[in-house]
Amino acid sequence: MELGTNFDAKLEPFLLISKSAKGAAAAKLIQDATSAQGVFVFAELLELPNIQELANNDQHAPFFSLLQVFSYRTYKDYLANKDSLPQLNQAQIIKLKHLSIVSLAANRRILPYSLLLQELQMPTIRDLEDLIIDAIYLDILRGKLDQKEQQFEIEYTMGRDLEPGKAEAVLAALKTWASTTASVLSALDNKLAQIASYSAAVAVDNEEHDRVYNATLKDVSKDTKKRGPLTAGGNMMRGGVDLADAMDVDEEPRMKGRK
Repeated sequence: MELGTNFDAKLEPFLLISKSAKGAAAAKLIQDATSAQGVFVFAELLELPNIQELANNDQHAPFFSLLQVFSYRTYKDYLANKDSLPQLNQAQIIKLKHLSIVSLAANRRILPYSLLLQELQMPTIRDLEDLIIDAIYLDILRGKLDQKEQQFEIEYTMGRDLEPGKAEAVLAALKTWASTTASVLSALDNKLAQIASYSAAVAVDNEEHDRVYNATLKDVSKDTKKRGPLTAGGNMMRGGVDLADAMDVDEEPRMKGRK
């Protein structure tokens, strides 16, 4: 199952309530949604007319801005603008920190503890690791805590809402990735074709070598049968007699006759 597959369903009750919520009720709805357990995507809520109207109301505009922070910004962004935003409760702080890890993971697969401690304003490494473990259990991300190297290795994360105007940049990045991937796959195909061609050539050479070897072996075998078997000394035998010994015997009388 992919990460975050149930997050849309968690937001559904707030979408239903928002149809009749305006003004202060809509502002409270934002507070409830950003505090609710399991709600991590807010784009559909942010796009609703009743919620959009809050941006034009001085009293409720901060709540609309808060919803924008939870949609596609980070805890560091909140701290930079906290004087103009509603104060966060503990549930909101933890959720925004979880979402901030997802945003950081979009730019790098390995997140050093030093970076996370700074970005999330965590007091200790133990607190940071507990926060990450909670995020893993909530199905927000997956990864490995490397205490020896003091880093968090990201495997997967949920997808966050896209900030307006960022879709084009994401599409451009995807096109670049697709082009690069196509080039790599083409290079791999060429390499595999070369390997297949080389393997076929080697197979043909081996087959020819085996053919010549077997033919030569067959010829030697036929020649051996015609000439007769060999003795341990490598001499030929015929009729059970070592031909070399026979020749020695024949030579002796001749030598005596000469004397």
